[in-house]
Amino acid sequence: VDHQEADWVSIHERICQLLIPIHTSLPFFSSEKERKHGMEQLLNRQKYIIDVAQSTAQKFILGGEPGKAIPAGLQALRFSVRVHGASSVDVVPAYLLLAEACMDAGYLTQATTYLSQAQWLVLKTPSCSLAVQHKLHQDLGLLCAAKGDLEQSLYHLANDIYLATCAFGPGAIQTAGGYFQMAKIFLRQNKTDVANSLFAEV
Repeated sequence: VDHQEADWVSIHERICQLLIPIHTSLPFFSSEKERKHGMEQLLNRQKYIIDVAQSTAQKFILGGEPGKAIPAGLQALRFSVRVHGASSVDVVPAYLLLAEACMDAGYLTQATTYLSQAQWLVLKTPSCSLAVQHKLHQDLGLLCAAKGDLEQSLYHLANDIYLATCAFGPGAIQTAGGYFQMAKIFLRQNKTDVANSLFAEV
């Protein structure tokens, strides 16, 4: 009951009406044109659900309610797999959202599983965008920091900054997150001067 209530509060209430036509069998179409139109409508509904689920999960993460973000993230993943296929790099953003929610909620084992899946999809997709790769390395850096592996965390955060710089430019706001997280790691290592220079960069 608790899980159902969490799911309802998190996402189901927002997408319930959208699920009805998706779970209903497609009607018989008398022409190829009608069938194609029906399939396009179904695909558009599923993509809309992905957008709603991802933005809802993001809102709960930013609002400090990661437990509520997880059901929304699971819906985003479920429909991303339906639309793009389980082996597509297009499902990586859903895995990253779930990993972030799990990390914030303290579920590091689940976060590791989601990030491993995301990393595998990125590694086998040479054409994966730099923006997605930068976010993956940022999340891997945060996970390593949460596990206490500070050197590995710095490695991933350095990659995060490099990829964000390549994707958005050296002065872009997207690089600030990597600098900020690196500064926090250096503070934990009592390297205050390095940390302060990174905070200044932020």
